[in-house]
Amino acid sequence: MPSFINKKFALYIFAAVFLVGLIYLFFNDAGIIKYVSLKSQIKQVQTQIDSVKLDNRRLEAEIDSLKKKIPAKIEQTAREKYNMIRKGETSIKVIEK
Repeated sequence: MPSFINKKFALYIFAAVFLVGLIYLFFNDAGIIKYVSLKSQIKQVQTQIDSVKLDNRRLEAEIDSLKKKIPAKIEQTAREKYNMIRKGETSIKVIEK
């Protein structure tokens, strides 16, 4: 009988240590849950970076076209950003509800 009790006790000790190890693996500062959370944040930040890079390329293209003094681009920028109009034109603002 004592041999059986020792094996049972050893099994309980092993199960307890294994359970504590799993809990530590999942919930410590460098655990699996933290890893998954950080990986998600990395994806979000990477998406933001890609969006900003795309916006930068668009703005660089706009700057280049303005530096080359392309008349159509200059007129478009003046009309859209600065609400400028040509002589004889009337500006009409549409207010949406």
